[in-house]
Amino acid sequence: MSSNVRRGAWRTRFGFYLLAIGSACGLGNLWRFPYVVGENGGGAFVLIYVFMSLAIGAPMLINELIMGKTSRRSVLVATQRLSEKAGRGFRWAGRFSVILSIIVLSYYAVISGWVLHFLTQFLISFFSPPEIVTAKTNLAALMSNGWLQFMLASAHLLITIVVVVKGVQEGLEKFISYTMPLFATLVLLLVLRSFSLPSTPEVLRFLFYPDFSKLTWSSLNHAIGHVFFTLSVGFGTMVTFGSYMKEDDHAPTAGFRVTVVDTVISLIAVVMIFPLAFQASNVPLTDPALMFEVLPRYLLGIRGGTLFGLAFFVCLYMAALNASIGLLEVVVSNWVDVQKKMQRGPATWYSGLAALSFAILPALSSSVFKEVRLGGRSLIEALDSLLINWMLPLIALGILMAYNWGTTDKEKELNFVDKDKFVSYTMYPHWYFISRWVAPGVIILGLLMQVLDLFF
Repeated sequence: MSSNVRRGAWRTRFGFYLLAIGSACGLGNLWRFPYVVGENGGGAFVLIYVFMSLAIGAPMLINELIMGKTSRRSVLVATQRLSEKAGRGFRWAGRFSVILSIIVLSYYAVISGWVLHFLTQFLISFFSPPEIVTAKTNLAALMSNGWLQFMLASAHLLITIVVVVKGVQEGLEKFISYTMPLFATLVLLLVLRSFSLPSTPEVLRFLFYPDFSKLTWSSLNHAIGHVFFTLSVGFGTMVTFGSYMKEDDHAPTAGFRVTVVDTVISLIAVVMIFPLAFQASNVPLTDPALMFEVLPRYLLGIRGGTLFGLAFFVCLYMAALNASIGLLEVVVSNWVDVQKKMQRGPATWYSGLAALSFAILPALSSSVFKEVRLGGRSLIEALDSLLINWMLPLIALGILMAYNWGTTDKEKELNFVDKDKFVSYTMYPHWYFISRWVAPGVIILGLLMQVLDLFF
């Protein structure tokens, strides 16, 4: 399955880790995970999430990195070749992963636009009295103005397109390496500040004391979907990133490290956000705008919070941009791989414009379409649930099955085991068993339980 086709590569291993972690640890951890934890009752869900991330997410992430590294192609071509070898029709998984990337990028751009909005508000607050620039007013104004959200999403997509046009070395790797360390420092400082709040003991009990009675039939699949979302599993992102790895890079080591960092950042996110949310008792823990409700309000109310908030939202935007770059890179690299005559520049612009056209609906969901509710959810919430809790696990399962059936056991061992890493010999049987039997079974079980939740 290995190919010698010439393809770009990461300049440094550290650069790959930064981009892979940045793609995995974008807004999914800081924006989505806290309110998903709130929806599913806290501690028991956090426990299931951590277990699913390490036991299921890591092996599947490793699979996708290996697929990309060995094929030197993106997910469309990789799944097509595996399907041909297996004699089974799994190429649909590659096609749907690209479609999913475009649609998720469209509403992810809207959320990234929210970050841009608060970034500008903190900048404005340097020149306006604090009482004028309040988080509540900002959020309310933003939610009621759908066209403003669409313009912010457009600006975000334009920046993303410009970066991706430059390619994997110039546009991606160099761009994120300067912001991720600063962002991690700011988040840790916010966590330490949150621990000083009176609500911290109550928050820690909510987050880490497992009360299984609060779980629903859908909780398992919500955990699986969020694991795949934050790890970028099922989108083809990690297949694309794997295709840029060097021959001496060990994909299993990279996949495990990215998973551990991603899981830790998710836990840090809830520890940072929930003390603030418990202080602001009027903010529902299940609100998708939870982070944007409580964090700006808190920062504007503390000494030095304006400067700190500006730096934080700049870095948060860089993380959001990095995840968007990963999603757009999936679409572009697949387009270029399939259409040999298509140049990278036009493919990037066409893909970005396609995402922008889809972004209209989520951008207007809180204004023009605010009365439209699907299962009690707004359009953007319903879209998020459909894509992440239903489509993503199915597509990830399809890609996994393509790899399982299209790769021989000898090829799997050759791609996983590194003669210089003794631990890889020990871990190979566990990875093989989970990838072959456990992960497919858990994904199917989660989907079936979510179906039951519709009736009970």
